[in-house]
Amino acid sequence: MSATKAYAAQSATTPLAPFDFSRREPGVHDVQIEILYCGVCHSDIHQVRNEWGGSTYPMVPGHEIVGRITKVGDHVKKFKVGDLAGVGCFVDSCRVCDNCKEGLEQYCETGMVGTYNSNEKDGTATQGGYSTLIVVDEQYTLKISDKLPLERVAPLLCAGITTYSPLKHVGVKKGDRVAVLGLGGLGHMAVKFAVSFGAEVTMLSSSPSKKADAEKLGAHHFALTSDKETMKGLQNHFDVILNTVSAQHDYSVYLDLLRTNGTMIVVGVPPSPSQVPAFSLIAKRRSIIGSLIGGIKETQEMLDYCAEYNISSEVEVIPIQQINEAYERMIKGDVRYRFVIDIASLKK
Repeated sequence: MSATKAYAAQSATTPLAPFDFSRREPGVHDVQIEILYCGVCHSDIHQVRNEWGGSTYPMVPGHEIVGRITKVGDHVKKFKVGDLAGVGCFVDSCRVCDNCKEGLEQYCETGMVGTYNSNEKDGTATQGGYSTLIVVDEQYTLKISDKLPLERVAPLLCAGITTYSPLKHVGVKKGDRVAVLGLGGLGHMAVKFAVSFGAEVTMLSSSPSKKADAEKLGAHHFALTSDKETMKGLQNHFDVILNTVSAQHDYSVYLDLLRTNGTMIVVGVPPSPSQVPAFSLIAKRRSIIGSLIGGIKETQEMLDYCAEYNISSEVEVIPIQQINEAYERMIKGDVRYRFVIDIASLKK
């Protein structure tokens, strides 16, 4: 067993605080990773505070993990000691269902094993990346290039793949009109990917202050969603809308912006069910679909794509000691656009 320092939540109502525990020794197919950086996802807050239900404690959050391999099991073939490596939102799956066999482990029919707030197949609780070490089967470990700053790579393991996967799934290509709804941790990556795919990209936002940032990220247009005339002029305009908003909002307002055969992709999770007027779909044969991260193969594809085209996240690096403050700032939208923990701060 390896002594591991971390920050954990002991309950839904207590702040994260220092927590020591032990990681297992690597099995024959495992790698041990010294964690260097871990991104902070809004889903960390939801699970720490039990806002989705079913949370178990103590809980070490974090599923945007990059680091360096320090040990490998006897049968490991893909990695060696010293390699850079990453871990995303899950660390195992059933491996035998149709989805797993097709590289869609995120949709495992028996449920993927989450990087934290989940259970390994032997019943052991998983603990995430707000920690100094993690041990993962090599099959669920990603190769990380040294071409990009590691702190800016970490959020690609969730925010990156959550937006890359659906844009690839619907086949966004050069000349498509793509709108990104909401400029946050997900939205800023969606803009970067859609632009890199050759689409004409419009940022849809309720915040006028986001216009300058949207343009810096590469968006070709900015539309203020509170401007009725602007929204009216965009009706029947887009091929794809990537909806990243987790606050309650009216889907029909945005469905009406889609052209015939257009698609709205939902990756944000509002707190209550959203109504979808049938006529908004029927009138133009529009579709609304959801999407959840990506499988291991597609996540590796995304990481390689980012390394080749110099795409990474916009981040604010923090010491672990500021994590509770960072949570409150995230809730207020006060981050451009992803907090990343420098895990070296855990060793002080």
